[in-house]
Amino acid sequence: MSVWGDVVGQHAAVATLAEAATNPASMTHAWLITGPPGSGRSVAARAFAAALQCRAAAAGRSNAPGCGDCRDCTTALAGTHADVTVVATEKVTISIDEARALVSLAQRSPSGGRWRVIIVEDADRMVERTSNVLLKAIEEPPPRTVWLLCAPSPQDVVVTIRSRCRPVGLRVPPATDVADLLVRRHGVDPAAALEAARAAQSHIGMARRLAMDEDARGRRARVLAVARSVRGVGDAVLAAGELVEVSSAESKAATQERDAAEKAALLHTLGAEGAGTLPPALRAQVRQLEEDQKRRATRAQRDDLDRAMTDLLSLYRDVLVVQLGADVELVNGALAEDVRALAADSTPEQTIRRMDAIGEARTRLAGNVAPLLAVEAMVVALRPQG
Repeated sequence: MSVWGDVVGQHAAVATLAEAATNPASMTHAWLITGPPGSGRSVAARAFAAALQCRAAAAGRSNAPGCGDCRDCTTALAGTHADVTVVATEKVTISIDEARALVSLAQRSPSGGRWRVIIVEDADRMVERTSNVLLKAIEEPPPRTVWLLCAPSPQDVVVTIRSRCRPVGLRVPPATDVADLLVRRHGVDPAAALEAARAAQSHIGMARRLAMDEDARGRRARVLAVARSVRGVGDAVLAAGELVEVSSAESKAATQERDAAEKAALLHTLGAEGAGTLPPALRAQVRQLEEDQKRRATRAQRDDLDRAMTDLLSLYRDVLVVQLGADVELVNGALAEDVRALAADSTPEQTIRRMDAIGEARTRLAGNVAPLLAVEAMVVALRPQG
């Protein structure tokens, strides 16, 4: 099976990347793969890396680059290929030290593969000074090194970096294509797969989670209930507090076990297991780990809240569709009755103001405003206007 099988609904991008993997004249040393969240940027980058490493295609044993069966393809897709490095930060930003390590790695020749491929899944998480560390390495890499940077849009990457990369844009895949992937890869019931794909607005990872995780569906239902339950300022403050508390608890639960395992592994490496009081030098290393874990938890909470806001936006989008009588499918088809009730209780102008409030809350959250303040202001704006 081809490595491109999971790159859903991106025929033009696949054609460009596959041509580059086959034709040296189409190949370049740095690529910027952009697309909205859930469009499959990292999936496309890994597939491209596998196609570049594929020996079967290079030896003529396969008609297309990225056969999906040879060792190079399978290890590249699994993230275990010695010459394919994937950087995906779980913190708010990629640090300068991490960027410097990549610069050093980029100077090495491939150890056994055809290329040394460096994938930066969160290129938008680099501040300008960090991007400047990578600039020279991206501009003039060794002959067999290729950079694959991923970001939501070209504007999320500093101009000095994006001007040195060949752009490849991904689009939001059709919900039917995402549903087909869930059926094919995970055996999800076709009807449930399509409902999940629409609810996730074709975000592949979220669609998979909604289709296969009942708790995820329950959390989304509680978020959408905010639109119907908030009747006044008091309700809004309580609902905002609950949203932030739930997101904090979920991010803590998602990282707590991993944090403990990382700390135990570090103490074992330092030979300090069971030690009561650590020497200053060891305390500094443990403190650095704890700070990294705190930043990871911060990002996890922000991402969770942003997802909740995106779900609310989808609901009000449906409300506006009904109010304007547009002939398009609802994202939240299972909530059609609630959507019609919300549409009857408000005007299109009020719906647009509510959507603007959600968008403003997302901007504030990205700008490091305290989550509770940002969410409270948003939910207060969602209440009925008398």
